[in-house]
Amino acid sequence: MHHSIVWHAMWLQRIDTKIDAVRQREAEREHGRRRRPPVPDWIVELGIGTGRPPTQLHAGDCYAAGKRRRTVGRDEARRLLTSGLPACTHCHPDQHLDMLD
Repeated sequence: MHHSIVWHAMWLQRIDTKIDAVRQREAEREHGRRRRPPVPDWIVELGIGTGRPPTQLHAGDCYAAGKRRRTVGRDEARRLLTSGLPACTHCHPDQHLDMLD
């Protein structure tokens, strides 16, 4: 009988340890979510060279956006498209901005 109690106590300890580890991971994940900056609505991809001219407009979460970029608001995004800046062919920001011809 004593062996059975020890076995159950060991299993309960393992379960408690696992629950604590899962709770810790969740807490770390939530902390990371709170610290991460929000995804911008629109991104202008910038070229190389003097003035780093804008080369393309992307949605804020577009996987195809390059590393040289700056965040823009909705009005500036619409203005840039109207002035001839190309829209990304992957995320189609022009569709989200109601700018289709």
